[in-house]
Amino acid sequence: QVRLAESGGGSVQAGGSLRLSCAASQYTAVRFCMGWFRQAPGKEREGVASINVGNDMTVYADSVKGRFTISQDKPTLTVFLQMNSLKPDDTAMYYCAAGPLVYGNACTFRDFRDFNSWGQGTQVTVSS
Repeated sequence: QVRLAESGGGSVQAGGSLRLSCAASQYTAVRFCMGWFRQAPGKEREGVASINVGNDMTVYADSVKGRFTISQDKPTLTVFLQMNSLKPDDTAMYYCAAGPLVYGNACTFRDFRDFNSWGQGTQVTVSS
């Protein structure tokens, strides 16, 4: 199982920026996905952004398009989430997830349902 460790969360004012990072212990497949999910109190977990480690193909939730950017540094097995123009609605616990891609070229949020590797979470709080 891949071990994941998130960092970079914190508290910022609306309009501010944060950069999250997630370091993986290993890549278990050539076709490998890493991504970010978030969950706010009283709400269901939702996908934020994902990246196919092999081809850099990315997927974003509509709510963060144009504001968030996911990227990776393969030598360090690390994925980043640059979050700009943060809004109070972005407040949530952010979780990193990873696993093998078994179908398709893009890592859809649905693909992560079958993944067992999740980080401990890092809190992001955006105030007005």
